[in-house]
Amino acid sequence: MHGLVNRSFQLFVSDTFGREVWERSTQVAGISFVDFEGMLTYKETYTPRLIEGVSTILDRPAAEVLEDFGTFIVSHPKFEAVRRLLRFGGVDFVDFLHSLDDLDDRVRLALKNLNLPNAALHAAGENQFLLLCENTINGYCHVMIGVLRAMADDYGALVLLEHRGTQEDKEVVFITVVESNFAEGRHFSLGGGAYADAI
Repeated sequence: MHGLVNRSFQLFVSDTFGREVWERSTQVAGISFVDFEGMLTYKETYTPRLIEGVSTILDRPAAEVLEDFGTFIVSHPKFEAVRRLLRFGGVDFVDFLHSLDDLDDRVRLALKNLNLPNAALHAAGENQFLLLCENTINGYCHVMIGVLRAMADDYGALVLLEHRGTQEDKEVVFITVVESNFAEGRHFSLGGGAYADAI
């Protein structure tokens, strides 16, 4: 697994719940070190073990932890570059949803060794969509729910999200866009000012 994934998860847990929770989680996961390097590659088994370790220590379902992680990597100032990458997907939330089909390609422009599961968006009615995520990384769909929730807030949209289990080996998220302009979204410009301020 790309080290950036584990490093990001480490920052999420440490920043949200405290360093002690992270260290105890690595012990539960049976991992002999506590700090991950973003540009290294680690055993594929580490990530699910870390997720389970955090879930155990916090006594919360792994799905909830992963949704919070997805929200964190969009909304936290340390991850402004992630938000910017996603905001380039469209001028409003519906445009952004349609851009998810090529999210993996856009991510690889920034990190060529990081391969995300494919995601496909399908219309399911007026202002309703199905997002089908490949189940190649366990829990990825729940991370995406957190990302979608944070991006809806970012655009100022009122959105309902529902995980609908698995369909033909793909996890399904049902999305209802109640109102595209429900509230004022966060400021975003094509220039790099926000990212420069964040670092």
